[in-house]
Amino acid sequence: MVLTVLAEKRLQLLHDLLPKAVLIGLLVNPTSPVAEPQIREAQAAAQALGFRITVLKAITESDFVQVFANLGQQRADALFVSADPLFASEGKRIVTLAAQHGVPAIYEFREFVEAGGLMSYGTVLSDGYYRGGHYVGRVLKGAAPADLPVEKVDKFELVINLRTAKALGITLPDRLLATADEVIE
Repeated sequence: MVLTVLAEKRLQLLHDLLPKAVLIGLLVNPTSPVAEPQIREAQAAAQALGFRITVLKAITESDFVQVFANLGQQRADALFVSADPLFASEGKRIVTLAAQHGVPAIYEFREFVEAGGLMSYGTVLSDGYYRGGHYVGRVLKGAAPADLPVEKVDKFELVINLRTAKALGITLPDRLLATADEVIE
């Protein structure tokens, strides 16, 4: 459910930013167990917004150059980087390639935007770390892990990089800027 909501929200943000966009590249790691659900959910959300999705697959960091070449060949309007540990660990490289190819992209974490990416919408990592530490503390104090409640992620943030938008020649709508949790200048 969270994946569906995030895919819809990220694509809605891309639509708000680029209302004339037609084709969005979706970067996925096909070896991930969540790749197929991510693809289905993104395609459904894109269809509702009038986008088409082209799926771009990367299994290793050496695949990124080909991914961006494919984006250019297909004349994609933007890139949607799905949630994957490979993409998180290679965030700086993905951001650099997006800048080199002039591709607006949306990411899952603020760290991508801090590295020069255009925008991110996703969970707040520090909140998850805090919650994890709280759980560990409860277990260390004697609570049985099976008795601890499952908590849903409930804190999301939108981060936008104005310098990157300017470099891409994108004028950010005031409404989008007003909803951002942080705007990096």
